[in-house]
Amino acid sequence: MSLGDIFVPALALMLIMEGVLPFLSPTAWREAFSRMIQFKDGQLRFMGLVSMLAGLLLLLLNH
Repeated sequence: MSLGDIFVPALALMLIMEGVLPFLSPTAWREAFSRMIQFKDGQLRFMGLVSMLAGLLLLLLNH
């Protein structure tokens, strides 16, 4: 199994998940995005860290 066998489907799923909210509710997505650009760098980093840890936890629980 190569890296592409895992990376490409994972990237595809990420893009699908990222596109759901703007597709279903563009107004809510726009409001959420406008709130996010007002966050400080530390707040955005913390959100990114929490997101990565949640993804890692899901991966570990899946195996």
